[in-house]
Amino acid sequence: MEAELFPRDRTEIAPGAVHVPDWLDAVRQRELLSACREWARPPAGLRTVRTPGGGTMTARQVCLGRHWYPYAYARTVVDGDGAPVKPFPAWLGELGRRAVADTLGAEAAAGAAYDIALINFYDGDARMGMHRDSDEKSAAPVVSLSLGDTCVFRFGNTETRARPYTDVELRSGDLFVFGGPSRMAYHGVPRVHAGTAPPWLGLIGRLNITLRVSGFPADAG
Repeated sequence: MEAELFPRDRTEIAPGAVHVPDWLDAVRQRELLSACREWARPPAGLRTVRTPGGGTMTARQVCLGRHWYPYAYARTVVDGDGAPVKPFPAWLGELGRRAVADTLGAEAAAGAAYDIALINFYDGDARMGMHRDSDEKSAAPVVSLSLGDTCVFRFGNTETRARPYTDVELRSGDLFVFGGPSRMAYHGVPRVHAGTAPPWLGLIGRLNITLRVSGFPADAG
């Protein structure tokens, strides 16, 4: 890989929101991509998300631990094939805690029992509108990992979908964590740069793996 003309540095985008370029090395990226491909297989595999108004999200999604649908969680794919949601692996929770410790410190990572993953697949035409991750009962930081094509990630404020916001370029292997005062910030993906994934990864498109702490009781539906 050619050296960056202007190296990308770790950046605090807002209080509690940190971008770390190249957090996942090539080996870890390949491992995570292989896992995503298995998770995307049916049953309870990659699906198109339909909104209550009758529209569809352009990014397709598969969930682990609990199934998200607008705007709630379930144990089964209630808006799809009805199969039980795939389990959330312990190693992915450990990866989430390490991400928080590396960005926001050990105290922020302590007790963060990650139990949900939302995995979104973007082709070159897919987008994600400005939204907040507000369906959880926990205020633990959200961990976002990127694989494949570069995207523009728009990170906004906690009050409105409009400005002020900051556009951040997320490339394959990048980490973005937001918690604390930024936990409820609006964010979205207005653009994906098709064909920018590293050739050695073997992925056409972009995968975003978002880890969350549900805060739900273990026996909750």
